[in-house]
Amino acid sequence: MRILNFLQGRQSMKVPARRLGRAIDGRCALNRTCLKAGPALLLVAMLGHAQANDASATTMSQRVPDTYAQPAKRVDLGHGRQLNLRCSGSGPQTVLLEAGAIADSSTWFRVQPLLAARTRVCAYDRAGFGFSSEGPMPRDLDADVADLHALIRHAGLSKPLVLVGHSLGSNIARRYAGKYPSDVDAMILVDPPAQDIGRFAPAWQKDEDTLSAQRFAFLHHCEAAAEKHELPSSDPELSHCLGGPDPHASARLNAVNLSLKSRPAFWRTVLSVLQDNVRVFRQPVSARETHGSMPLIVLSAANTYADALPRDRKGLEEARARTQAQIVATSSRGTLVHVPDTSHDIQIDQPEAVVKAVEQAMRMARHSPE
Repeated sequence: MRILNFLQGRQSMKVPARRLGRAIDGRCALNRTCLKAGPALLLVAMLGHAQANDASATTMSQRVPDTYAQPAKRVDLGHGRQLNLRCSGSGPQTVLLEAGAIADSSTWFRVQPLLAARTRVCAYDRAGFGFSSEGPMPRDLDADVADLHALIRHAGLSKPLVLVGHSLGSNIARRYAGKYPSDVDAMILVDPPAQDIGRFAPAWQKDEDTLSAQRFAFLHHCEAAAEKHELPSSDPELSHCLGGPDPHASARLNAVNLSLKSRPAFWRTVLSVLQDNVRVFRQPVSARETHGSMPLIVLSAANTYADALPRDRKGLEEARARTQAQIVATSSRGTLVHVPDTSHDIQIDQPEAVVKAVEQAMRMARHSPE
């Protein structure tokens, strides 16, 4: 199958086009936008942040500010590497925001200003994304945790922190809290993705395995083009690597994003992250994972699988429910909160829900468990 046919969702394999929504995130079907095949898929994936479902309903509060068109503070990690850190607000405690797969700090554009009115809050671009330097390969959870630890130290962020992780960012936050428990006062995990899906949705997993080779062939195609400085391109196939402009961003910000995502480092990072995601999300939550009595709030989106095929939806929902229940059980003060009327991207659709959870977790952290 030609790469362009794959991108356009042609179904010679008899695999539903909407299933291609997992192509970039490396997770199950995520939201209405991500589930669409063809150029729309690449648009969502390559913009590096989730978009609101209705592009025609854009308001100023939904627009990504132009402050994201330039770096904030590049924190030197040594060895010629820097991570871009965006901090705002003030307060005795710092909330640190961890983005999902292939996303940068702009995914928090609605949450960060709300939190900054209450406390100190920081978001950052992980290695290879946004304005941050490329990191050593592979880009797996251990690499992300090592970078986060170095960032906190070199930026002089006050500890203990409150960690907020969306999607894959929740896996990073959990791994970090497990390794450095004294650094973390509380965790808020925004719609943690389902793990061990094959156990609950075997037909879905079979289709996913079939698509995997095509997915990575396409990504390697884009990486090769970036290495040869052929992105952006008017070539019919290469044009799909970057997708179209984000209707929620200015022309200036779109131009910057296009440039950042035309770098070879971006594509090398995407490939490495998604290859590791295949491994991470095949595994169940470890029975050894524990967070003691740390305040831990899991936000569960109502419509994560709204557009999944009927044959798959029940199994996908069961896998996610099982995963999130297991995560909640890792702490004696774990809480599951269902968020109505939202896609997987709660931080975009319902930013107030994230803020409310942060405030609740901070209150819990101030009081020792009985």
